[in-house]
Amino acid sequence: MFNTNRGRYATFGVVSAVPGTIIDEIWRIIDRNLQGVLPLTNVLNFAFSNRAGKLTITFSEDDTDVTIGFDTPYAFSSQLPKTVVAYDDGRSQTIILPSEIEQ
Repeated sequence: MFNTNRGRYATFGVVSAVPGTIIDEIWRIIDRNLQGVLPLTNVLNFAFSNRAGKLTITFSEDDTDVTIGFDTPYAFSSQLPKTVVAYDDGRSQTIILPSEIEQ
C-alpha cells in the first residue's frame, strides 16, 4: 500500500480546502515516516490541529491504537477541515475529505 510509483491525487474538496503545501506534506509523511515503518492499510486518517499557532498533522488508522503527531512549519488555519483520509485502491492514491466518501 502507498507505493510512490502509483498516481497520487487529491479530490476537488481537498484541493478547495487544503493548501497544496499541506497536501504535499501528507504525502511526505507517508513516504518518509510511515512507509516501511508501520504496516499500512489502504485507509490512513490525518487530523489537523493547532499547536502554538502551527499546524500539527496527526496520523491514525482504524482498528489500531497507533497515533503519531507531526509538527509542521505551517501556520494553523481554522479554515482547514478537521480531517482528511488518504486512500489507496491498489492502482492510485487519493486524499479525500470524509464527507466525500460514499457511505
